[in-house]
Amino acid sequence: MLRKIAVCLSIPILLFLSAGPVCAADQPAPLKEMLQKAREGLMTVPTEHVMAAADRKEQIVILDVREPHEFAAGHLPGAINIPRGLLEFKVFTVIPDRNTKICVYCKSGGRSTLGAKTLVDLGYSNAGLSAVHYVTWVKSGYFVER
Repeated sequence: MLRKIAVCLSIPILLFLSAGPVCAADQPAPLKEMLQKAREGLMTVPTEHVMAAADRKEQIVILDVREPHEFAAGHLPGAINIPRGLLEFKVFTVIPDRNTKICVYCKSGGRSTLGAKTLVDLGYSNAGLSAVHYVTWVKSGYFVER
């Protein structure tokens, strides 16, 4: 019985691991082009502004568009989580003022680029893309909330 359960559980894991690259740098050319086009015209929030917002010294909403389990494992201080796949459906409830300064980040830049572009398209005039990604934040030794 345990063997059957182990086999059933391992199949989804193997499918997930074989699903392809998850790092923005490893993406196929059409996706790279799409991300580049999405970045055009986006405001970039410098790392020092992200740090100031994390320290609550600057009034910027730090928006993490990673999945809830990634957010729970660690996130920038003060960040709120709306997964990229639900952004369009939840953002108006979570951030009703479309003039709010928003800094969008993810693990390595792909989801945050699409998320920031989506926010701009939805009328959030002060939405920007974080210059620092979660991976870089952690490698730099900055504080992470859990």
